[in-house]
Amino acid sequence: MQSFIDQSVCFIENHQAWAGLVVGLLAFGESLVLVGILLPGTTVLVIVGGLVGAGIIDPLPVLLAAMIGAALGDTVSYFLGKWLGRGVVHKWPLNRYRREVARARLFFHRYGFAAVFVGRFFGPVRATVPLVAGMMGMNRRRFQIANILSAIIWAPAVLSPGWLVAKGADSLPELDATSLFGMAAIALLAAIIVAVVVIRLRGGKREPADPRA
Repeated sequence: MQSFIDQSVCFIENHQAWAGLVVGLLAFGESLVLVGILLPGTTVLVIVGGLVGAGIIDPLPVLLAAMIGAALGDTVSYFLGKWLGRGVVHKWPLNRYRREVARARLFFHRYGFAAVFVGRFFGPVRATVPLVAGMMGMNRRRFQIANILSAIIWAPAVLSPGWLVAKGADSLPELDATSLFGMAAIALLAAIIVAVVVIRLRGGKREPADPRA
């Protein structure tokens, strides 16, 4: 795993024109069922955030690629769930990850829409909740709303720790407009996650299966 991380970061640093594509593929894999369980994509993306903060690579292509890759990964997992059905959890290779799938099913059963949104930010269920949502017949439009909104927020959130470290605490008073946008995105992320979780815990209902989805 460490070798993969080192090679990925080295490639991005030495081939900056390909940074967006590589980040997009990492975000896609991080959100894809099974692949996301094994791929240390988040670690690489945090380090990439440091490269952005150091001014080595441009932030916009990386941000857009991370958003698009994450949304596409969840979309593929969702449609795999709809296509393969509930019985897929008893077949190889998912039968080797029954605990992870069971955890995602419980999470989705309790929180529905919020599980798709919030699940992206929690490693243990990130790569399995979209599959479960498809298996359980979640409405396609509701899924995509949660999927796209969470991807938009997740991308700057996952890059921001490395970015902040690269900037350093001493430079915080000198933040420009782009930097302030990053900080605002982090604050917005925290506020939305808390709000969604509280709402669903108070009055959330199970996401009903929609045969028309």
